[in-house]
Amino acid sequence: MLELYGQQVSSRLLLGTALYPSPAIMADAISASGADIVTVSLRRESSGGRTGEKFWELIRSLGVRVLPNTAGCHSAREAVTTAKMAREVFSTNWIKLEVIGNHDTLQPDVFGLVEAARILAVDGFEVFPYTTDDLVVAERLLDAGCRVLMPWCAPIGSARGPQNLDALRSLRGRFPEVPLIVDAGIGRPSHAATVMELGYDAVLLNTAVAKSGDPAAMAGAFAKAVQAGREAFIAGMLEPRDMAVPSTPVIGLATFS
Repeated sequence: MLELYGQQVSSRLLLGTALYPSPAIMADAISASGADIVTVSLRRESSGGRTGEKFWELIRSLGVRVLPNTAGCHSAREAVTTAKMAREVFSTNWIKLEVIGNHDTLQPDVFGLVEAARILAVDGFEVFPYTTDDLVVAERLLDAGCRVLMPWCAPIGSARGPQNLDALRSLRGRFPEVPLIVDAGIGRPSHAATVMELGYDAVLLNTAVAKSGDPAAMAGAFAKAVQAGREAFIAGMLEPRDMAVPSTPVIGLATFS
């Protein structure tokens, strides 16, 4: 079981709710993923009047926990305002905090992120910050009151997979007791397995499932990959070696003259 802000969740795969061809396909993907937590943008839920209400009803019918996010915010002030609105709409203190600093890469504005995290933590929010893989930024976010970190492995929606395994490995090693959820940039189930093998606690993804040819099937594949990566990490994997090592003992082998 994974514990996030005192709440136990069984699935280590978190799923986004944007970009699906239809609400029904989204619902099928969420069910196939086995996810306990889904992210929802306040802008997505609120738009369209009755459409937004129906979307929210569908999410509630799936029996999953909602993690609202501040997607699209480009300043600490905007993110804080959006978070407070999301708390009223979704009746939760959980918030996935995004403060975007670059329009092209959608890289977090880490300065605004820390500022917003501090304000929200004081106000009783339980913050899930979308951040980079920088150790110093991670320390600042923890000092600001965050108890979970969500580092990216590549730009949002890029599907590139882990771009800096050394940085992700260092982050895991530096904060062994902090729940770390890789967020953004994962494109294939093998990417998810790779980061889980590093000892990460969970994976959050959206585009790789929503924009695939068969979102439900892809969600199921990611669920298996996340589980496989976690089990491999727990079991203890063989580390790479510089030289070949025979798998068959050489002592006692028959010799022929």
